Amino acid sequence: MYDRIKGFRDFYPGEMAARRQAIDTLEETARRYGFREIGTPALERAEMWTDKSGDDIVDELYAFEDQGGRHVTLTPELTPTVARMVVAKQQELSKPIKWFSTRPFWRYEQVQQGRQREFYQTNVDIFGSSEPEADAEILAWAADALTGLGLTGEHFEFRISHRDILGGIFETYGDDVDVEAAIRAVDKSDKIDRAEYHGLLADAGLSRGEAEDVADLIAGGDLEAVDAFADTERVTAAVENLQDVLAAAEDFGAREYCTISLETARGLDYYTGVVFECFDSAGDVSRSIFGGGRYDDLIESFGGQPTPAVGVAPGHATLPLLMQRAGVWPAEEVTTDYYVLSVGDTRSVASRIARDLRNRGHVVESDVAGRSFGAQLGYADSINAETTVIVGERDLENDEITVKEMASGDEVQVPVTAFPGDLERPTIDDFDA
Repeated sequence: MYDRIKGFRDFYPGEMAARRQAIDTLEETARRYGFREIGTPALERAEMWTDKSGDDIVDELYAFEDQGGRHVTLTPELTPTVARMVVAKQQELSKPIKWFSTRPFWRYEQVQQGRQREFYQTNVDIFGSSEPEADAEILAWAADALTGLGLTGEHFEFRISHRDILGGIFETYGDDVDVEAAIRAVDKSDKIDRAEYHGLLADAGLSRGEAEDVADLIAGGDLEAVDAFADTERVTAAVENLQDVLAAAEDFGAREYCTISLETARGLDYYTGVVFECFDSAGDVSRSIFGGGRYDDLIESFGGQPTPAVGVAPGHATLPLLMQRAGVWPAEEVTTDYYVLSVGDTRSVASRIARDLRNRGHVVESDVAGRSFGAQLGYADSINAETTVIVGERDLENDEITVKEMASGDEVQVPVTAFPGDLERPTIDDFDA
């Protein structure tokens, strides 16, 4: 007996049915916005990550040398891959480029709630537009996808900021302040107590008094106060851009879900502008559900022409936590429209009925194991069959079949030539008892 590898999960049919329903909702919402689905490889050259982040990142990857001597890794994220794809056909692709995909990724990290070593994400990205409307459309897609899953503004919020606001604030304190260290301190602020937070800011080069003042300024989320405090072109431009994105989000129907949160920093490696994270409004899920933002420098860093980009990536480990707490996670069960039960030498008729029902788009099962009448009826119940069509030798002698509603147990005899007939979804209600 082999054990499952730690950090990897099995999904049995019931749970997979619920996951599929959630994934389909996210993807169908993306299609309605004009995003086009792409497929990407599971394996990439490890240099796509080590060149940017250093060789130490290999400890976080499933990296190895293949039989051709190439240093490769299972992909830990999608962004470098889509950047590579954009660069490869940059001149041929119509702008803006709007892509989405759902697939697994792999990272060798500590397993915890909402975080596995193999995990699935739906990535949605726009390349080729620096306009606020592109950021707002990403927010609008995320809001529509979540509400399409049954969530409301009582269940989630988007905490939104701009990377240049924090950077600009800390730059005003002079060269003695380590700006990146200060931003990392802000990013940790909701996970540590106030004294430790101030201490981290002090370690980055601020005095205790400055740390307290700037922490209060950032926590206040007042964009006008921030602009007046920093009084730099960088911060002014960032504030204006964030306000423009929020104004567009208002028109796109997503503003009600957005809260200005200047503590939101996200990845320092490539985010360049507006950033946001989705959180459980009730605070029951201890970490962000997902996040996104603008990364305008990435395509150029992969050898392409300067290309603005913005995207988001809901994860299918954290999203179910939010949906379960909100009571909108789909039922984890298999469902079947019809079970065609065959008794005796009736295979040709039973198969014809099953084919006709499947051609109408229904989920149909029939016996493939040579089981008895009772065993087949028990199986039909176990797969939540809504209707069982009983094709028996005795009934066929009278040119009839039996249609049974499983929930009530009611059944009716039907002429074999009348089922399914012209009916799209025949039930016992369509026939006289």
